[in-house]
Amino acid sequence: MLINMFKKIAKFPRITNKYPFEPLDKSSFVGRPEIDAEACVFCGECARRCPSSAIVMDDVRRTIGINVDECIFCGLCQEVCQSGAAQMSHEIELAVKDRQELRVSPIVIEERDIIFEDYEVLCSQVENKIKKKLGRSLQIREVDAGSCNGCDYEINALNNPLNDVERLGIHFVASPRHADLLLITGTATRNMELALVKTYNAAPDPKLVVAVGACACSGGIFRDNYATRNGIDCIVPVDVYIPGCPPRPPAILYGILKALDRL
Repeated sequence: MLINMFKKIAKFPRITNKYPFEPLDKSSFVGRPEIDAEACVFCGECARRCPSSAIVMDDVRRTIGINVDECIFCGLCQEVCQSGAAQMSHEIELAVKDRQELRVSPIVIEERDIIFEDYEVLCSQVENKIKKKLGRSLQIREVDAGSCNGCDYEINALNNPLNDVERLGIHFVASPRHADLLLITGTATRNMELALVKTYNAAPDPKLVVAVGACACSGGIFRDNYATRNGIDCIVPVDVYIPGCPPRPPAILYGILKALDRL
């Protein structure tokens, strides 16, 4: 029996990554797109072809930028850019507490820098934060408010052996009445709007709300539609926005850690 156990350990070694306590190798990740304003020739092709109309360009002031909360990270801007100004980065830790930080003004884009908190400092204290603020583990209720299920699949991946969020004292619960945090996906369709409001009201105070994915942040490619809302903050207050289509599990975990500062 003992021999069989060692055989299994040798065959199936530990695969759980050490994030958030150690940085990830992001070289294989597709992150947010970035546009080099100096290399851009302002042909406007990327803005015309963008499926979510996330690229904002001002020909007069010669400025260009991307509303990351609307971007679906498809990479089409990089494909159609003849000057090579548009490139997909490897940056996935994009969660912010103020949605305006994900949006750019074409007037001031060259002067504006988005500054994120040092995630290593934030993540190294996650277990202490949860215990100090809650006195127990963090309970999360995931809510689908009308998504394509892409973000839901990534949320499910948080519980697989590779990510294993339970090692951090983070657990998913079946009822909003037991939840400290609501993890919401989807653009909030008409049919799900009432369900979202009821779920929010059922969660006990103090509660946190995290919008996951472009649809939950802004409506994504479904915004300005008769059947949807332009992001869930039209219906319930949001503490943290996680852009992406869909965001990767580490990006979602980063957003959860960000939300803990709101307690």
